[in-house]
Amino acid sequence: MRSEFISQGINQTLHRVYLQVVCKVSILTPFHNMEREITNQVLLIENVIVGHIPSTYYNLEGLNNGDAIELVE
Repeated sequence: MRSEFISQGINQTLHRVYLQVVCKVSILTPFHNMEREITNQVLLIENVIVGHIPSTYYNLEGLNNGDAIELVE
C-alpha cells in the first residue's frame, strides 16, 4: 500500500491510495528459461479533502522574510 497527498488549490487536498503489486514471472521457451520481476501499482481510492475557505490569502512567492513581515503589518 502507498498513500499520496497532493495540494489542489488553497483549501483542497487530493488523497490517493495505491496498491503496489510485485510479481515474479517465469518465461519458458524451448531453448531458454527466464525469470523476471514485474512491478506495477493500481489506484484503489481517490478522494478530494475540502478544508475551510480562508478569509484572506497572501501569495508570498518571491519575497524574503523581511518583505513578508512588512506586508502583514
